[in-house]
Amino acid sequence: MQWVKVLGGVVGAAALLGLGIIVGHFAIPKGADSPAPSASASQDLDLKILETVIEQLDANRIRENLRELSKEPHLATTPRDEALVQLLLQRWQDPESGLDSARTTEYEVLLSFPSGEQPNRVAVVNSTGAILFSCRHSEENLTGEQGGPNVVPPYAAYAPPGTPQAVNAAKYGVAGVLVYTDPKDINDGKSLPNETFPHSWCLPPSGVERGSYFEYFGDPLTPYLPAMPSSFRLNSDNASGFPPIPIQPIGFEDAQVLLCNLGGNLAPADWQGGLGCDYNLGPGFRSNGIFPEDGQVNVSVHNRLELRNSSNVLGIIRGAVEPDRYVLYGNHRDSWVHGAVDPSTGTAVLLELSRVLGTLLKKGTWRPRRSIVFASWGAEEFGLIGSTEFTEEFFSKLQERAVAYINVDISVFANATLRVQGTPPIQSVVFSAAKQISAPGSSGLSIYDNWIRYYNRSSSVYGLVPSVGTLGAGSDYAPFIHFLGISSMDIAYTYDRSKTSARIYPTYHTAFDTFDYVDKFLDPGFSSHQAVARTAGSVLLRLSDSLFLPLNVSDYSETLRSFLQAAEDLRVLLEQHGISLGPLVTAVERFEGAATAFNQRIATLREGTPDPLQVRMINDQLMLLERTFLNSQAFPEERYYSHVLWAPRTGSVATFPGLSNAYSQAKNTGHEPAAWAEVQRQLSIVVAALEGAAATLRPVADL
Repeated sequence: MQWVKVLGGVVGAAALLGLGIIVGHFAIPKGADSPAPSASASQDLDLKILETVIEQLDANRIRENLRELSKEPHLATTPRDEALVQLLLQRWQDPESGLDSARTTEYEVLLSFPSGEQPNRVAVVNSTGAILFSCRHSEENLTGEQGGPNVVPPYAAYAPPGTPQAVNAAKYGVAGVLVYTDPKDINDGKSLPNETFPHSWCLPPSGVERGSYFEYFGDPLTPYLPAMPSSFRLNSDNASGFPPIPIQPIGFEDAQVLLCNLGGNLAPADWQGGLGCDYNLGPGFRSNGIFPEDGQVNVSVHNRLELRNSSNVLGIIRGAVEPDRYVLYGNHRDSWVHGAVDPSTGTAVLLELSRVLGTLLKKGTWRPRRSIVFASWGAEEFGLIGSTEFTEEFFSKLQERAVAYINVDISVFANATLRVQGTPPIQSVVFSAAKQISAPGSSGLSIYDNWIRYYNRSSSVYGLVPSVGTLGAGSDYAPFIHFLGISSMDIAYTYDRSKTSARIYPTYHTAFDTFDYVDKFLDPGFSSHQAVARTAGSVLLRLSDSLFLPLNVSDYSETLRSFLQAAEDLRVLLEQHGISLGPLVTAVERFEGAATAFNQRIATLREGTPDPLQVRMINDQLMLLERTFLNSQAFPEERYYSHVLWAPRTGSVATFPGLSNAYSQAKNTGHEPAAWAEVQRQLSIVVAALEGAAATLRPVADL
């Protein structure tokens, strides 16, 4: 979740290195287990309803939602965060535009906060301990929104307390870390006050990126268990995943003072940045700098761990035909400060989409075929906590009944083009939605055609198509895809990469991420927000209303072929260790054949009047395909990662992650038998998953 440049590997001698859920249990009203009396088993997507929804999604309402959501800081579990819980409940219980039901769930989770009594501090001191220079404790109050008691000072969540000083990192090891955001990485090199916010979208020199430094996701003390009061908890002293040393983020104006006065050898070229000086490695300050050569950097971190109650908010629309099949649409609610972009652009869209659908629902105009679950997750910024606890609590119901998860976190990074990440089967439904909707501006293009101008790839099946990215662990889709195997996607509008090299919008996780920042620089007029609302809304309706789920299993074939082709580059060395790729080749071919035959069966059923049970069986096969790629024993060193296609890949070969990682390690260890045995094990895991996936797609009666 963090994209920061490491400024200091240490302190001391200034040796700084330069850089069913609830729905089935309580949300579906009692007596609603059967289809609604007026519902037809053949209910399908109503294109007129879809068009009505798209037309009614209002950019001005999204703008006003964002103004309300971001008017005050709302760090997880703070009073303003809880006030937004009540706002969501109020909207989703509104008699004219609300949903069937809405409620909260609470989890008792371990969070990390800076001390209110002892501020974290970074200073340069001389040999007697006198302070020569101090980094800022807070960001400059440029717009009147960066001050006040509710603006949390910059800190690194879960970094332990400590006061490292006078350590020579090269000799003794790292004792503390300073991190900062370099203007080369975020501002396209711009660093002067008149070049940055509030004069442009660039990060001001005092801006500091907050973030969580917990290694995993979910509550740190209850892995694989929901963080309920009755749940077993690890002792925080023994829990893994916390940083071992103090960490403190600073702004690049303070980083410039430290880095531009360092002595020692020149840092590597790819460590150099945009602060207007050469970055050196230390140890010690340079002889002609502003500090004495024996000056020391002192870092004082006073973070504390606290158990807090964090809320998820759920709003449910009951399905008319298949109320036990759930399409989930979610975003987190908490932010580091005002969080206008992250996450409130997404929540502003979510509220407008739920308003439009709720209005149709209350008027009796529409009810989806399947149930829709809107979710506002708590404590995401600390490590995807609310969504992870939800998947842990309702693991079985979600695996049995969840069709797909749509994540809209930051809905607008910038206003150039659509950006979608997801698993291959969602590609077709996203493309269908994007082709239907006009792109913002005067180009006259659809969102699809505009998207293909910016990000595209050559498909062996479809020709030139927009690029759909893969899902990592940067937002709340992570537990749904990696832990539960639920087809997932993340939808946003983003940059024109030919105009900026910024890794993310510049004020990310700072006190400058405000409503005016969005209104003036990211999306004046909120047309990109409206475009995301329309695209995500269309995808949601297609998934919840279509007779046959609009998931294309054959789109996995291109991914598997790509992975297989990369694996072929390993063949010679694998065969030298008695490992054959033959079973993998066969498994990929069997999947391709099963997927093709499966799509043909759907096409045949569409031509006639399919029996409801036939439709249900086909849809269950579509829904459950993603689950077949899970193996809880595949990555024992990784928490929650069990998807054999999308787990983290540390190896250099772009093939199946387990195979790539094991191969790279075995190659580095030479002829170690155990290492090559792990390569064989990982290959067998992939083959078994692919064989299982193919079996899932064959006719249900074929055992």
